[in-house]
Amino acid sequence: MRKFNFALVLSAAALSISVPAQAEDLVFTLKNGTQSVLTRFYTSPVGVNSWEDDVFGRDVLNPGESMEITIADGRDVCKYDMKFEFEEGSDLDTTTDTQDLCEMGSYTIHE
Repeated sequence: MRKFNFALVLSAAALSISVPAQAEDLVFTLKNGTQSVLTRFYTSPVGVNSWEDDVFGRDVLNPGESMEITIADGRDVCKYDMKFEFEEGSDLDTTTDTQDLCEMGSYTIHE
């Protein structure tokens, strides 16, 4: 029994050693509430002076459609700058916004 308790104490000590916390992926739903095709979507944590890669890649978000977005940048932040670009010939200009995406769960871009 004594050996078991010693092993249990060693296991508990090993688990309590500080391990860097893993940031969770930020997941939210993006909805296109405009009449134009959303062709590019960029995010960047507030305070970062450059945009990350286009979140859509080859995808687009058509009017009225929704898409689940996952930001897996390894950061533990909630406030993001967002930049939306629409198809060529659209009446809509590139739009930017800043939101706390952890609180929202979903975001709708409007005209």
